[in-house]
Amino acid sequence: MYEWSEEHRALIDVVRRFVDEEIRPHLDDLEHHGVPPFEILRKMYEVFGLRTMAQESFQRQLERKIAGDETSSERRNYDPALTLIPTIELCRVSPGLVTSLGVSTGLAAGTINKLGTPAQMERWALDLMTLDKVGAWAITEPDSGSDALGGMRTSAQRDGDDYVLNGQKTWITNGPYADTIVLYAKLDDGSGEEIRQRKVLTFVLDRGMDGLEQSKPMRKMGQHASPTGEIFLGDVRVGRERLLGESEETKGGGRQSAKDNFVAERAGVAAMSLGIIEECTRLAIDYAKHRTLWGTPIGEFQLIQLKLAQMEVARVNVRNLVFAHIERANDGATPSFAEASAMKLYAAQAACQVADDAIQILGGNGYIAEYRVEQLSRDARVLRIYAGTDEMQVIAIAKDLIRS
Repeated sequence: MYEWSEEHRALIDVVRRFVDEEIRPHLDDLEHHGVPPFEILRKMYEVFGLRTMAQESFQRQLERKIAGDETSSERRNYDPALTLIPTIELCRVSPGLVTSLGVSTGLAAGTINKLGTPAQMERWALDLMTLDKVGAWAITEPDSGSDALGGMRTSAQRDGDDYVLNGQKTWITNGPYADTIVLYAKLDDGSGEEIRQRKVLTFVLDRGMDGLEQSKPMRKMGQHASPTGEIFLGDVRVGRERLLGESEETKGGGRQSAKDNFVAERAGVAAMSLGIIEECTRLAIDYAKHRTLWGTPIGEFQLIQLKLAQMEVARVNVRNLVFAHIERANDGATPSFAEASAMKLYAAQAACQVADDAIQILGGNGYIAEYRVEQLSRDARVLRIYAGTDEMQVIAIAKDLIRS
C-alpha cells in the first residue's frame, strides 16, 4: 500500500513551516483586502527552488520538442507526489492560491508546451512556468460553462494571414491580472458549418492588445485569493504566430487539448479536497477536545463523535484516491475520463460535507472568519462547480463507461 516516504514527510514539514510563516499571516489581506496572490507564490518558488526546477523542466521539454520526441519521459522521471504535496498543504490554508498557481503554470503554460512550436514555447511558456508572468486559460463563456466546447461562441475569422477574434470569456482565473492568455475560439471560415461542429483553435494573447479588455476581479463567495474575471474580445487581430502550432491542424487540436486539461484538472481537485478535509478535521477535533458544554468536552457527545467519524472516513477515502493516482502516475498511467470525473465528483462533495460538519461542530464560532472553517467551507464549494459541475461529472462518467 502506498504511503508517504521519509522524503515526502520532510517536504510536508518544510511546506507547512512556510505556510505558517509566510501565508497564514497574510490570509486577511488575501481574503478581505483584494491583495493578489502572485508575490506570495513567487516567494514560495524562490524558497523551494521551484523557479530553477521550472527552468530545467522547460529546457528538457523544449529539447524534446525540437527533436520531435513526443514521449512522456518528463512525466515518467518525475515523482507526482512532489507536486501534489504542496497542493494539499496550500489547500489547508488557502485553496485559492492553488487555483491561481495551477492555471498559470499548469493549464496555460502546459497548453503552450503541448501545442506550441519551440519558438512559441520560448516566447511565452517559460515566463509562465517560472511565475515571472501570470497566465490565464480562457475557455468558459457565459452560456457554455459545462458545455465549454460545444457551446463556445467566441469566433476566429481569417483575414489574409491574420485572424480576427470576437467574443467573451467569463469566470477566468487570473483574468484580471494575466500577462498571457491562452484562448480557445471557434473557426468561422464562412462555410456555414453548424457552430457546434466547427474547429476549435487555440491562440496566445498578451495584455494590452488592441481590442482586448480584462475586467476587474469579480466578487465571489469563496476562493478570494484567486482573482477571477471576464475577458472581452472586440476585433482582436492576431497573426499566425499566435496560433498554437502555427497551424489549424495541430496534432491533438484545440478540442483534444481542452479535454486532456479537464482530465488533469479533475484529478487535481482530489488533492485540493484532501487539504481542505485534513485541515477542517484537525480544527474540528481540536475544538471538540477543548470546548465544554455542561462541564463536558463536546467530543464526548455521540452526535459530535458521529460527525468526527464521518469526517475521518472521508479523509481516508480521498487520501486513498490521491495515493492511487500517484501510484498510477508513477507507472506512467493516466486516469480515464470517467475515472478523473469520479475522483472529482466524490472528493469535491466530501470536502464540502466535511467543511460544513466542521462549522456545525464549532457552532457560532464556525460561522466566524477568525476560526477559518468558514473560509474553507466557502473555498470548497467551488470544487463542485469548476472543471465541470457535479451534474456534468455524472454525465461524463456514464457516457465514458457506456462507450468503453
